[in-house]
Amino acid sequence: MSPLFSKGRSLRRDTRCFKSLMVMISDPIGDILSRIRNGYLANKKSIGVPYSKNKEALLKVLVAKQVIIGYETEKDGFKKTLIVKLNLDRIRPLQIRRISKPGCRIYLSSKKLYQHKGGLGFLIVSTSKGVMDDLQAKQLKVGGEILAEIF
Repeated sequence: MSPLFSKGRSLRRDTRCFKSLMVMISDPIGDILSRIRNGYLANKKSIGVPYSKNKEALLKVLVAKQVIIGYETEKDGFKKTLIVKLNLDRIRPLQIRRISKPGCRIYLSSKKLYQHKGGLGFLIVSTSKGVMDDLQAKQLKVGGEILAEIF
């Protein structure tokens, strides 16, 4: 019998077995954007996200654009977690859309970066000089992978 099933329950999964398993995320940037979006929809004050350097760079851009209030890193044993504090005082609801996905990467040069929602929204761009918004990328004249549109 598989360790995922308890004795005596042939088809019902035992949830105690899943607590020690690590979850594999195929799109970490899409995961953090979904967690932020869902946190805003549920009116949460903060959310937890597994740590990575790319996620931390993305959060720095979101703090600079005042989409979130801030973030902290929390170490629990051998793993780190990012605690993201959401800005619930936003005037308009948050709209986040992932552009470049693992199956279809989207790259633009600095000349082809466009204004999102008539300049009210912004793009998050991963460049050779780090993760930044579209205005910084245009000023530095660097293009890169378009991670997300935020309005």
